Amino acid sequence: MQSLNKNGVSITQTSGEEKYVKCCLGAFRGQIYFQYDYRHTDGELFSTVAKTLAECHRRRDGWIAKKITE
Repeated sequence: MQSLNKNGVSITQTSGEEKYVKCCLGAFRGQIYFQYDYRHTDGELFSTVAKTLAECHRRRDGWIAKKITE
C-alpha cells in the first residue's frame, strides 16, 4: 500500500506540492477514500481524507481562503 508518510513524516515537502493516494479504510467498511496532502507556499501542511479528490481540493481551497483572511 502506498503512503504519504515516511517514518511518520509527510513526504510532501516542496512548497505548493500536492500528493494523494487512494486507500481502503476498514473502519468505513472497505470504502475507497483519498488521503491528500498539500504543502502550502508558506511551508504549512494541509492533510485530509475524503471520498473524492474533488472534495479534498474543496477542503484545501477553503483552508487556503481562511489562511488569507486571518
